Amino acid sequence: MSVEHGLALDAPPEARAARYGEVLAVVRSLLAGEDDWIAGLATVVAELHGAFDYFDWTGCYRLVKSDLLIIGPYQGGHGCLRIEISRGVCGSAVRSRTTQLVPDVSQCSEHIACSALTRSEIVVPIVTPTGRMLGVLDVDSNSLGAFGQVDRTHLEEVCRVLGEQFATTERL
Repeated sequence: MSVEHGLALDAPPEARAARYGEVLAVVRSLLAGEDDWIAGLATVVAELHGAFDYFDWTGCYRLVKSDLLIIGPYQGGHGCLRIEISRGVCGSAVRSRTTQLVPDVSQCSEHIACSALTRSEIVVPIVTPTGRMLGVLDVDSNSLGAFGQVDRTHLEEVCRVLGEQFATTERL
């Protein structure tokens, strides 16, 4: 049921939007009736990571305390295990409750370098409809300027679906 192959970085915005539409349809289908938070995150991460060639690290950080994110399911090389919300791009996404789009991580003082290969990053908060912060979706690319408005819009939709699906989950 997964999307078949990764979309290239140079794909036009229309192709990116179409691919996100495919991914979202698969995600909605796979998550139907699912109540396990970790299983849901793992499913979303796997679908996204396989759908786009420029997603070199795709993962979630779960807010387990009011000031601490812990790595959840991810694909790619090792990530940071724990991130205090006072630090990093992931912490900024939690504090501001807004998507953080970083076209060049070398120009971002808040970027935490988990991999020397990462060149750009997007971090999207996962929030329930009642405003409870659950965590973030973090995607890194080894290419400069990999993420744009199409990615932002559609990843925010994916995170909205996660927030709705797991609104009653415990922060585990």
